[in-house]
Amino acid sequence: MAERGTLSTSVNGQAQGDQRSGRTGRVSNLRKSYRQIRDMIVHGRLAPGSRVVEAELAEHLGVSRTPVRSALHMLQREGFINSASGDRTKERLTVAPLTKEDAGELYAIIGHLEGLAARKTAQLDLAARSVVIQKLRELNEGLRELGLAGREDPNLIFNLDLSFHQTVVDVSAGPRLRRLLKAVNPQAERYWRLYASGIVKQLGVMVDEHSVIIQALEQGDCDRAERAIQTNWLNGAERLFRVIDTIGERGSW
Repeated sequence: MAERGTLSTSVNGQAQGDQRSGRTGRVSNLRKSYRQIRDMIVHGRLAPGSRVVEAELAEHLGVSRTPVRSALHMLQREGFINSASGDRTKERLTVAPLTKEDAGELYAIIGHLEGLAARKTAQLDLAARSVVIQKLRELNEGLRELGLAGREDPNLIFNLDLSFHQTVVDVSAGPRLRRLLKAVNPQAERYWRLYASGIVKQLGVMVDEHSVIIQALEQGDCDRAERAIQTNWLNGAERLFRVIDTIGERGSW
């Protein structure tokens, strides 16, 4: 009887282990599919307005269609994918276009979210603020030097600018604000990646706007810090609009 009980427990334990392993594998494939498809959209390998075919993506990623389908639903909810009825009411998925209207709304949202983080950063004690301000100055000086040298390196400029804004967020934002920014920032990155060649020509103005943010934080001026970072994003949208007016919207035909 003891041997049967031991065998039964062993079998049940193995079955439960297999179930957990299966669930873990499914979650892993979903996360992998989500990240990879989102990266393809952000970096333009899936172009704005292009058709998204579930079977082709599954083959490309080396996974089944199930995690790809779930990943596409997640990306649809986040605004990376659009859906429309196709032939015989079949759902037709396309990569969301890049438009001035969308960019204006997106940049305003991020500006307000980061403005909340800037306000909290300005409220830190002087010692904590001093560490942040020193890092911000170093990052902004890196951008200034690129501008003075005439180095139009979109990837390096993007990374320095991203680090500047992320520094303000990391030091003070709570988990909910971080999650909101994590969801929308990749959508703004799409615009940078595809319109960077025109945006980097306006680097000097970006640097000056960053200097205003640094000054407000240094003075512990909450209102000014919040406004300064919002202004940086709103002006960034205007700079982007000028580039879009020249190059055109992507995928909005």
